[in-house]
Amino acid sequence: MVTRGIIIGRFQPPHLGHLEIFKQILTEVDELIIGVGSAQESHTLENPFTAGERVLMLMRALSEAKVDLRRVHIIPIPDVHNNAVWVSHVVSLSPPFEVAYSGNPLVRRLFKEAGFKTRSPLMIKRKEYWGHEIRDRMINGGDWESLVPKAVVEVMREIKGVERLKDLSKTDYLLS
Repeated sequence: MVTRGIIIGRFQPPHLGHLEIFKQILTEVDELIIGVGSAQESHTLENPFTAGERVLMLMRALSEAKVDLRRVHIIPIPDVHNNAVWVSHVVSLSPPFEVAYSGNPLVRRLFKEAGFKTRSPLMIKRKEYWGHEIRDRMINGGDWESLVPKAVVEVMREIKGVERLKDLSKTDYLLS
């Protein structure tokens, strides 16, 4: 029997911490489902990249890291903004799975109440490997490239992701 685990994140953008977590989970399950959360969101400071762009970044980063892509499923998961039905929403979009991985206590609670096993992955360098920190560095000209896989840097260049973030960070308010 194939065992599958799921992890859901926004991956705005995918970083080296995510990659290590994926590798860790793949030592525990046969297949990993990566849910791209807030899939309907894009072009905001919090969610600057489209679901398709994030899938591309994830696929290229996993391939670059020599992860067997036959063991990985990447699915977009739009928000439903209703915790009572969220797990059933995820289940309806996903291949079957037995265990849900998350560092978020609410997500673990919701999956546990729905009858799934849950595990908390080991977070790595959380203050650096954090989407908000990486996006801030992109906007402010800091070193962000050392925090993400090279494949993600390449996709960022392809989609002009840094330029997009910088444009999104501008305001139309007049400064006095």
